[in-house]
Amino acid sequence: MPNVGKFRAVLFDLGGTLVKTVYVPEIHRRILEAHGVTVPLDRVAEAHDANQTELDVEEMARQGQEYWVKWNLRMLERLGVRENKEFLARKIDEQWWNYAELTAYPDVEETLSRLLDKAIKTGVVTNGTERDFRQILQKVKLARYFDVVVGVDTCKKAKPCKDIFLYAVRKLHVSPEETLFVGDSLKYDYEGALKAGLKSLLIDRDGKRPVNVEAITSLTELLRYV
Repeated sequence: MPNVGKFRAVLFDLGGTLVKTVYVPEIHRRILEAHGVTVPLDRVAEAHDANQTELDVEEMARQGQEYWVKWNLRMLERLGVRENKEFLARKIDEQWWNYAELTAYPDVEETLSRLLDKAIKTGVVTNGTERDFRQILQKVKLARYFDVVVGVDTCKKAKPCKDIFLYAVRKLHVSPEETLFVGDSLKYDYEGALKAGLKSLLIDRDGKRPVNVEAITSLTELLRYV
């Protein structure tokens, strides 16, 4: 059962928790097409999935935005794109949010408004960079709700490292035990927050939670905890 009244702060993951986009390989495909490069979606998806197996969050935290340019370069190489690949890699990075059809989930604004009414401190902990999360929060008009936003280049750490969670907790002047974290990734969000000493909830809108994981199917459900 929820420990009502214990939590003074709620931290959220960003992508997949508060906001969503179209299918990620489709974003790549759209940007490439806008620059005269036509590649079938299934090939883009295959290259994207191959890149994902090499995702290195520690390196991402060290390199910041440049990590994603290099990531895009590897993907273009997998697609056999050789002309202007450095230019295209940077354009994918720069224009990403223009082609992503970024939206907030329907349960987000109500949840954040009610947390504000309850005087609960709120924040975001994301493996995105500051440039990205600023664009995202501006586009979906959610920035005003958060007391702190922490990305990989804020403290040079990435989830699931406990340091990035604890950095946000310190900024809110609360203890880990007083902080609830909500995210959609078992490894990066749920387990990472637990290791940092926070209360952790998995947002599982599809109802596919693993066994022995505390989950909610809508963000409004977290209001029972505060």
